[in-house]
Amino acid sequence: MVESDLTPRGWLRSQAGHVRGWLALVSALGMLDGVLTVVQMGLLAWIVSRLVVDGALAGELVAAFATLTLVVVLRACVQWGQESAGVEAGWRVRSRVRHQLLDHLAALGPQRLSDRHSAGLGGQLVEQVEALDGYFSRFLPQLRLAVLLPLFILIVVLWLDWLAALFLLLAAPLIPLFMALVGMGAERLNREQFLAVTRLAGHFLDRVRGVTTLQLFNRAERSIDEVFTAADDYRQRSMRTLRLAFLSSAVLEFFASVAIAVVAIYIGFGLLGYISFGPADELTLFSGLFILLMAPEFFQPLRTLSQHYHDRAAALGAADDLVKLLKRPCPAETGPVEAPEQHAGKAGGTRIRIVGACVSYPERGRVLGPLDLAVEPGECLAVVGPSGTGKSTLLHLLAGFLSVDEGHCEVAPASPIAWMDQRPWLVKGSLADNLRLAAPDADDKRLREAVRLAGLGPLVDALPEGLETQLGERGLGLSGGQGQRLALARVFLSQAPLVLLDEPTASLDAETEAQVIESLRWLLDQGRTLILATHHPALIALADRVLTLSEGRVIDSQRRGRNEIEQ
Repeated sequence: MVESDLTPRGWLRSQAGHVRGWLALVSALGMLDGVLTVVQMGLLAWIVSRLVVDGALAGELVAAFATLTLVVVLRACVQWGQESAGVEAGWRVRSRVRHQLLDHLAALGPQRLSDRHSAGLGGQLVEQVEALDGYFSRFLPQLRLAVLLPLFILIVVLWLDWLAALFLLLAAPLIPLFMALVGMGAERLNREQFLAVTRLAGHFLDRVRGVTTLQLFNRAERSIDEVFTAADDYRQRSMRTLRLAFLSSAVLEFFASVAIAVVAIYIGFGLLGYISFGPADELTLFSGLFILLMAPEFFQPLRTLSQHYHDRAAALGAADDLVKLLKRPCPAETGPVEAPEQHAGKAGGTRIRIVGACVSYPERGRVLGPLDLAVEPGECLAVVGPSGTGKSTLLHLLAGFLSVDEGHCEVAPASPIAWMDQRPWLVKGSLADNLRLAAPDADDKRLREAVRLAGLGPLVDALPEGLETQLGERGLGLSGGQGQRLALARVFLSQAPLVLLDEPTASLDAETEAQVIESLRWLLDQGRTLILATHHPALIALADRVLTLSEGRVIDSQRRGRNEIEQ
């Protein structure tokens, strides 16, 4: 999580702090490359001066040529090291941010993310995190080099000819000024571009998931046109961003070319004797050629910074969305609370204590509470009441998907839970793949036992491919009741001590319901704590206690012996 007042720029700075050493190494290697460049240009100017002015033979300059070759090889090695260190810094930041996002999404839970499309979240984890790479691996180190290297070259030129140094100094501030003006627009366009690609991802995924329905209603062609329109809008936004990036480079190249041309004219006319002002009379072929060779190198760090300036705009655009996601509050951690009532229960399991808990939704107001509740290990609690009275909200609270606005809620010890919603999520893959979401290491024997407990044994045995039968998106290929039983089989595979079930038999016939209830008894015999939200009398009869809700409040809490038939 991040602080609520943290800005995208501040968040990026905080991420840079974790790779400060790598960024310093990139800058140091870049500075060393700049020093070697000056040495290389000086050697070239000295060799040409010796050959032209002094009339030296090539054989007399073998040592100079060998030194020049060595400098070129050293520059190549330094540039490789600089690039490698930059890649490492970018990878470390992206890896850390991606783990931070995944941990935060897991802490938020599905209820707090119900307003976000899964494709949009996937885009943030991939596209927007990847957009941070250039900012840390290239832009930040180059930002330092764009100050240090030109200053170093300016000092060398000033030592040779102060008038040429003045020309360079006058041209230098114009480049970052125009880069900043262009960059302000690029940052805004990048934010809009990330928003557009997030919407496009959700739009496309919705159409893919609903392609069967679209074909049944003869709307497939229209959906293709809609996707094309959304993709074309993204293309136009991308082109606007690229045009602005090219404009930034063109502005820099223009001013750099003008400044280099002015220096070249000054040196040329100075060597020919047409300019006698200031140090022009002292120009030699060596000093003039040396200055002329260093003039492009003076602007090269600024050129490189301009090339990576769009990395900064892209990172700020991505950080704006990432920070908004990271600012979403997670469930508050609550300490031990005194239970309103105590019951004997099995030791070593999961205990639940809720005192004065209230839960509200922004669009609906308070939907649950104030509520006091104590559940002992191994207890089976049935939560009943009309639809909309807060049964599902209570289960979401116990699962950690919601936090209380008032009061306290404690599930101790903190441990994994087994959860089944009214609309269980099934992924594209085989039946075994869906089952192993709850137990990745489960063998086929365990899978078949879980399927049998959920009442799916005859169906799986009748399938030609058995557990390897493939399902489509969201369990396409199974009926609603079969999908619910498959999700229930995942619950049986789980070793979680707390089991939360929301209408687990809503889509089942009486025979299958009876079989599932017997399997739930098996869970209770293992000492699991079971909480059910249900309307079905057969499930209510399974419970040790029945909690009746009305308008989010407890109106009745009736303890009963398990297997007692409700009158």
